[in-house]
Amino acid sequence: MGIIEITELRKLYGEHVAVDGVSFTVEEGELFGVVGRNGAGKTTTVECVSGLRTPDSGTITVTGLDPRRDRAELRQRVGVQLQDCSLPDRLRVGEALDLYASFYDRPADWRALLEDVGLGPKRDTPFAKLSGGQRQRLSIALALVGAPRVAILDELTTGLDPLARRETWELIELVKGRGVTIVLVTHFMEEAERLCDRVAVIDRGRVAAVDTPAGLIARVDGGQRVRFRSPPGADQVLKSLPEVASVTRDGDDLTVTGSENLLVAVTTALAANRIVPAGLQMERATLDDAFLALTGHAATDAS
Repeated sequence: MGIIEITELRKLYGEHVAVDGVSFTVEEGELFGVVGRNGAGKTTTVECVSGLRTPDSGTITVTGLDPRRDRAELRQRVGVQLQDCSLPDRLRVGEALDLYASFYDRPADWRALLEDVGLGPKRDTPFAKLSGGQRQRLSIALALVGAPRVAILDELTTGLDPLARRETWELIELVKGRGVTIVLVTHFMEEAERLCDRVAVIDRGRVAAVDTPAGLIARVDGGQRVRFRSPPGADQVLKSLPEVASVTRDGDDLTVTGSENLLVAVTTALAANRIVPAGLQMERATLDDAFLALTGHAATDAS
């Protein structure tokens, strides 16, 4: 039995079905991703898991507890960082952690936690004076101050610059290394691909797939691609290779798709036939590609 079990979860807002029969299991110690476009039902799902919302039907257990029946006890075991979470501007970092620690029976040492998330020098800094990355570090600390078995992190890196996003990823990996089970809600496929052990793809309130990032990527046809420029002659040489699934030409540009040994097979065959490729580059499918294949649309809207 997993540390989180969700079966046929449904949640409606009026006539709008936000979550429509969602089922998945999270194993203890896992970093589990819930991915999908904005409005797909991700946040509603995890809010039901944390006891912040009451589902209309279905069953949920978290550390063996029912979020509806055992809400008070569950809050001692689950830490939550919600999307768009904010604090009073004048509240200082240390004050916020001290306050949140008082809500728990057996809290973590918030002073040590402050150092762990890299905010030791900011202990006396008001919330309004923190950068976006520092606010997210504080959010993680607040989610962990109760020494939870499970931490739910919702859209943690939205709005952060690339450096702050990567620093936050490193912090999440540190938290996981301590044995905390993490549920990470995100619409950034690069984030899920780097961090998550397994991923549930949510689309229009339903689960489209649950698998490892690598397993989802493997579902995309032509898992690897090699692109280069070459005059006629390379096509027939490459089509005969067992590692090659397809060869397409656009003028002098060739795109070859195939198995994981594709690059070695292509370069060896070209060299044997004295064909010199120009601008050769290796590509592989990504979780973005898998998401598109599973749902029929990209994870984020084009800007």
